[in-house]
Amino acid sequence: MNREFDLIVVGGGMVGASLARALTDTGLTIAVIEAASLQQAEQPSYDDRAIALAYGTRLILEGIGAWPALAVAAEPIRHIHVSDRGHFGFARLDHKDHGVEALGYVATGRALGQALFQGLDQLSHVTLFCPARLVDFSVDEQRAEVQVECDGEMLTLNAKLLVAADGARSMVRERLGIDVREWAYGQTAVISNLIPGVEPEGVAYERFTDAGPMAMLPLTEGRYGLVWTVHDEDAEHVTALTDRQFLARVQERFGYRLGRFQRAGVRSAYPLKLLQAKEHVRSRVALIGNAAHAVHPITGQGFNLGIRDVAVLADVLVDAQQVAADIGAPGVLENYAKWRKRDQQAVAMMTDGLVRLFTNPLLPIRVARNLGMVALDMTPGVKQFVTRQFMGMHGRLPKLSRGVELG
Repeated sequence: MNREFDLIVVGGGMVGASLARALTDTGLTIAVIEAASLQQAEQPSYDDRAIALAYGTRLILEGIGAWPALAVAAEPIRHIHVSDRGHFGFARLDHKDHGVEALGYVATGRALGQALFQGLDQLSHVTLFCPARLVDFSVDEQRAEVQVECDGEMLTLNAKLLVAADGARSMVRERLGIDVREWAYGQTAVISNLIPGVEPEGVAYERFTDAGPMAMLPLTEGRYGLVWTVHDEDAEHVTALTDRQFLARVQERFGYRLGRFQRAGVRSAYPLKLLQAKEHVRSRVALIGNAAHAVHPITGQGFNLGIRDVAVLADVLVDAQQVAADIGAPGVLENYAKWRKRDQQAVAMMTDGLVRLFTNPLLPIRVARNLGMVALDMTPGVKQFVTRQFMGMHGRLPKLSRGVELG
């Protein structure tokens, strides 16, 4: 069976689902191919890890209709406290200085996934193939052709554009032979949700330690989402600790700003690396999300970077659609790649630089970075620049990031 669409999205996780929703009412027909059942726990995007959502990401989620369902499960970040464990440097960011309700928000991957996937299969422009397996694909000057196995049936799908949203180990990217720059940090993020001894009150903490950063992100129901970076060789030991031992270790590393931690949720561990695809577009193919880039979670930019890919690609595709241009043409896709290049490189350089800076044990470097944090805290102009970067409101912004409807 052959079926025709305007675009095919490979990967129905948070980024792929966001793109499908973003293109509602644009006249574009979309096929979404997802390997895992999105109703089940094994869908890797939809778990209980805390995900930081920049203020600009909220605007995008509002624009694609997902924010109302998520708002009740998203805790605002009104203040950010950054410190260097055992040293004098610290910096504070405050939403009041920028005239916004919050600098960002925190939600679990599960809540975010549910908000994005809710009603997706009811949208008239979307055809969902799930669970389905991408078997093969080919592209030529006119179209992309995809072979999919779904419910034991082999299907052939054709489209003007193939969008790879299939994660850091993207089958689409690898089959196309697109090279990546990849760097393993020798670090693992240990993830858990904690009950603190005091109420969150909208404060997010980023605490740098000799092993890497420890982030505490406020969640609903009085919880904090922990992202604790440890050396790879310590990860198995940390995840094997009893809850009591684990809480004691977290307490020792973080301190008592949140009182005494009462309870820890399920722990999971994720090796950390930097990944950058050397090409983000090919003939009739565009890469978005982790298929194009993966960064260290040091400033919580991962999903925010991916959804900005979505907002820019949607902007470019709708502009092309309105002038009856071919949405898979090289010129259209190059507009997307050029627009996203600066933001993606800036975030990669920032996160990588911070990791290297704050794990450097040399005394002159430690003194310099602490003086730098003090200077940041005392310099309004620099602080505003850094905060807007965190909020996803810096540089050339697509319509959805400005609260403007597509079209």
